[in-house]
Amino acid sequence: MKSYQYKNLSKEDIAKLIKRPKMDFSSIFGIVQPIIDSIEKNGDRSLKELTSRFDGVKPDNITIEPSAIETNLSDSVRQAIDVAFENIVRFHKAQMPSALEVETMPGVRCSKVVRPIERVGIYVPGGTAILPSSAMMLAIPAMLAGCKTTVLATPPNNSGTVAPEIAYIAQKAAVSTILLAGGAQAVAAMAFGTESVPKVDKILGPGNQYVTAAKMLLQNSEAQISIDMPAGPSEVLVIADGEAEPSFVAADLLSQAEHGEDSQVVLVATPDFDIKSLESEIDSQLNALSRKEIAQQALDQSYIIMVSSLDEAFDFSNEYAPEHLIVNVENAENYTNRIINAGSVFLGNWTPESVGDYASGTNHTLPTYGYARMYSGVNLSSYQKSITLQSLSKEGLKNIGPAVEILAETEGLDAHKNAVSIRLKEIL
Repeated sequence: MKSYQYKNLSKEDIAKLIKRPKMDFSSIFGIVQPIIDSIEKNGDRSLKELTSRFDGVKPDNITIEPSAIETNLSDSVRQAIDVAFENIVRFHKAQMPSALEVETMPGVRCSKVVRPIERVGIYVPGGTAILPSSAMMLAIPAMLAGCKTTVLATPPNNSGTVAPEIAYIAQKAAVSTILLAGGAQAVAAMAFGTESVPKVDKILGPGNQYVTAAKMLLQNSEAQISIDMPAGPSEVLVIADGEAEPSFVAADLLSQAEHGEDSQVVLVATPDFDIKSLESEIDSQLNALSRKEIAQQALDQSYIIMVSSLDEAFDFSNEYAPEHLIVNVENAENYTNRIINAGSVFLGNWTPESVGDYASGTNHTLPTYGYARMYSGVNLSSYQKSITLQSLSKEGLKNIGPAVEILAETEGLDAHKNAVSIRLKEIL
């Protein structure tokens, strides 16, 4: 990992460092758009053909009800899922908003109510790994929000079905339909709906660049869907001082590096952090990883920033806006007010990022690529929408009516003014 001294960096240098590797969406859009068009035109037929082409599997049915799948799991796996499931439920259930009603002036009552998005699609990546954690992070909030239809899309396995871990979670989380397809074709099928796939109103979940491109294109199409957020490769930024254990920091950096060759890991360290011990730990831990080559490539494009103070560390972190931020410093909880831009934060020596990935209760579907400056991670509100209401008494209309008449007249909207004036005449 390259090393830089923060005090020697210009604004231009920092801008270059925080810039993520470019994603060439112009060429990817050209590949994805014909897939979207094919699904819109031919529905299930195209979906099956594309699944056969890209996944090498021809499932008998492109969709399946979760209850129809056998879930033969070991006791240990089932118990681990249950622990994570309950923690995620507890944290997301606590996010349920309370009722809001305000009398803005005498006789004028305004309120806001929350309703579930009725139909949602959740994308759970597959391929080289089974991701039950992603299934939980996406399906549980949908269940708690009260979404009527939840379609879980995931690439089929070699047997043309879905892993029992995913099926077990789908059953627990009241998923309506499992779509045995991945990639842009699965996203398009959920967006438009097909003979077998229910149409949804919002699509959430991580995926490769083709999945991301499909989500971005479809949210601006006649499919009329929204998406959770744009996303790029996974990333972590670790702030470490002299109290941080180098072996822990090395493990945290590597746990993110093994995600993919394009993952980015950044260490921001104060002068009292033991860099030499860290380098030794990275070497020894890296050699023990099954995904050593992937992690090494990620490390090769990552870097260390040496700062003179924690103030400088948080200044840089907020500029970078990491997906995951690990604050491994003495009394880490004292610095939460300094954190402005981050997807999810892990405080202290004993809080590895892995716990948030799996089981602490927070959601791991997070903004990457610097989008933490303006996006939140997936949460209960991601599956909800709010509706505002207002109710006026005669007194309320008398109080507010003249202001509305003047503003409507100022804007030249006579009918707007008249809708108030005609009522005021009846009152007066």
